[in-house]
Amino acid sequence: MAAVDTLARTAPAPSAEPFFACRDVHAYYGESYIVQGISFEMKEGEVVALLGRNGAGKTSTLRTIARTDSPQMRKGEIWLGGHPLHKTNSVGAAKLGLQLVPEDRRIIPGLTVEENLKLAQIAEPKGWEIERVYERFPRLAERRRQEAVTMSGGEQQMLAVARALCRELKLLLLDEPYEGLAPVIVQEIERIVAEIKEAGITTIMVEQNAIAALHLADRAIIMDMGEIVYTGTAKDVLADKALREEYLAV
Repeated sequence: MAAVDTLARTAPAPSAEPFFACRDVHAYYGESYIVQGISFEMKEGEVVALLGRNGAGKTSTLRTIARTDSPQMRKGEIWLGGHPLHKTNSVGAAKLGLQLVPEDRRIIPGLTVEENLKLAQIAEPKGWEIERVYERFPRLAERRRQEAVTMSGGEQQMLAVARALCRELKLLLLDEPYEGLAPVIVQEIERIVAEIKEAGITTIMVEQNAIAALHLADRAIIMDMGEIVYTGTAKDVLADKALREEYLAV
C-alpha cells in the first residue's frame, strides 16, 4: 500500500491547459468592430456549435481563429495544443493542425476530385491517406476523375471536408456546412460530421440550421452583436425554447 501511495504522490499532475482557447479576442474589418472580446475553451475531441442570428459575428470569429487576413485581429490570444495561433498567419495555423472549411468551399476549378485531394497533401504534415478518404466518402471515390466543380453542392461539401482531413488535423472549423443543400444531402453531411466527431476530431461548427447542429454538438456558444451571450450544453439549448427564440429565432 505504501508503494502505491508513493506513486500517487509522485505522479505528474494533469495539464491544466485547455486543448484550444480563445482569450479576449478582438477583430475588425477596417474600423468596423466585429469580434468583441471573445473568450472560450475546448477539450480535445469536443464539438461546439457556434450559433446566432445573421450578422452575429460567427463567421468572422471562425476566420479570426483561422488567422485569415480579414478580419484583422488586434487584441487577444488563440491557443491550439499549446501553440500560440495569434502569433502566426493562416499558413502557419494550417501547419499547426487547423483547417477551415469555408461556406463557399473553395473547390479548385479545372482539377478533378482526386487532384484536389492530392493538392492538399503536397505540404507536410499530411493527414488521412486518400484511400482512407475514399472509404469514408464512397461518393468521392466514384467521382475521383470528375472535374470537382461540376459535382453537386453536397458532393462539393464532402470534398471540402475530405480535403481538410487530408491534412494533419487538430481543429476543424466548419462554416455553414448545410447551407443551400437539399434535405437529403443535409442528412448525408450530418452523417459525415457525426463520423468526424466519432473520430475524436475537435470541431467548431457555425450553422444557421441550429437544431441540426445542436443534435451533433456537445456544447453550444451563442453570439449576438459580436459578443458571446450564452455558453452551455447542446442539450440545455435544445430544451430552452425561450433562449432559442430570443437568439436563434427557432
